[in-house]
Amino acid sequence: MKKIVGEFREFIARGNVIDLAVGVVIGSAFGKIVTSLVNDILMPLIGVILGGIDFTSLSFKINDAVIKYGLFIQNIIDFLIVAFCIFILVKFVNKLTSIKKKEEKKEEAKAKSDEVKLLEEIRDLLKKK
Repeated sequence: MKKIVGEFREFIARGNVIDLAVGVVIGSAFGKIVTSLVNDILMPLIGVILGGIDFTSLSFKINDAVIKYGLFIQNIIDFLIVAFCIFILVKFVNKLTSIKKKEEKKEEAKAKSDEVKLLEEIRDLLKKK
């Protein structure tokens, strides 16, 4: 039992797990914001454009079952907006990361190792003789 507790403690202490937990919490909050955007702003506008349709009330009955396809349409739009926002965010982060990598490569190219410096000094001394 102590081994499992120790492994669990090690697992939780890893940076990736904590980053993942933070990502889930922020993602949940972001999801609420996007859901509000869709439900309270976009869907009423889309309904007005389409002639006053309220998507949440679109449904039909089969015997005692109510098929609420309007809510399904609204959830699809919600998903597409979230997916697009995440796509834009990932694209932005990737661009920042690539810029940082380019800068690191330039710094690596500029910084010469001690061995290279020593060899250049030897070369220069040999040229003088």
